[in-house]
Amino acid sequence: MKLSTWEQDGVVVFEPKGKIMGGPDASLLNDKLHDYIEKRMSKVVINLAQVDWMNSTGLGILISSYTTIRNNDGELKLANVTDKIRSLLTITKLVTVFDSYDSVEDALKSFK
Repeated sequence: MKLSTWEQDGVVVFEPKGKIMGGPDASLLNDKLHDYIEKRMSKVVINLAQVDWMNSTGLGILISSYTTIRNNDGELKLANVTDKIRSLLTITKLVTVFDSYDSVEDALKSFK
């Protein structure tokens, strides 16, 4: 997995690319998340548009990120959830936990 980030109006957008399957992916996302939390930036959008695949460990990474953000009085929202990932979220009932938006722009607007 590759990960890029950018900021807009106090919201951090994470853009993973490839497969989210644990291992180094978990620590990469977790480390970046903590870097932003230390800067008091705890409004986060994860853009899943370029994620090809996610296994159960990848779902665990999302849940861990969500918990970390919530414990720091922040919000985490998902954008561009692919059909494959939406299916995983539905099967695991996590679709009721995460706020999902059709685009990054819609997710960013939801913070206002």
